Order: sequence, then C-alpha cells, then structure tokens
Amino acid sequence: QAQLVESGGGLVQAGGSLRLSCAASGRDFGIGAMGWYRQAPGKQRELVATITNDGTIDYVDSVKGRFTISRDNAKNTVYLQMDSLKPEDTAVYYCAATQYPMDCSGDVIPDIHRYLEVWGQGTLVTVSS
Repeated sequence: QAQLVESGGGLVQAGGSLRLSCAASGRDFGIGAMGWYRQAPGKQRELVATITNDGTIDYVDSVKGRFTISRDNAKNTVYLQMDSLKPEDTAVYYCAATQYPMDCSGDVIPDIHRYLEVWGQGTLVTVSS
C-alpha cells in the first residue's frame, strides 16, 4: 500500500497563491492517475483536478484558469499550483492516487480490476478575504 503525504497548505490572502505537493512512498507498486480533492466545512468532498501518468488533465469548472496540476513521475509526486485564490477555495485538500500491483518480475500490472485507491491525510488551505 502506497502512502501519500501532502504539504504546502496554509493561510493566504484572497488573490494570493499556494502550491501543494503530494508524494507517494513505498515499494512494489505502480502509481497511475493522481489528483486532488477538497472538502469545505459542511460540504461534500469534491474533485478538483486529475492528471494521468501520460499527462491528461481535467479540472472542475470553478478552478479552471486559476489552478494548475502537474506531476513528476520520477518522484511519484503530484503538485497543485493555486493562483488567484478565493475565500471559497478554503478547504482541506486531499491527494489521491490509483495504485497498481507488480508481478514477480517487478513489472506493474495495469489491471483495471486490481487497482486500489490511496488517499492522503489532507492539508488545510485557508483563504482570507
């Protein structure tokens, strides 16, 4: 089981920027798509952005043009650059990834029926007005 650790959250004024990082650690697994979710107080968790390991990216409409997701496959790390932050962006941001097993040769088995969802513990982003 991979472990995901987020960092980079904090307090920022409206219009400011933050950059979140999430690194997957462990061994004997492969990481597929990675993404960011967020959950504001009293609201359901929502998908913010995703990126596949070949670079396909999707964003929720509310962050398009302001947030940028990227990844470093060599480090199994995903980033979320957040610009022009708004108070409504305040939430706990969670990193997520799909994990695939390896065979006896150490090759990743890209079986859609064998992947696991892996979640980080979250990092708090607070945007003041």
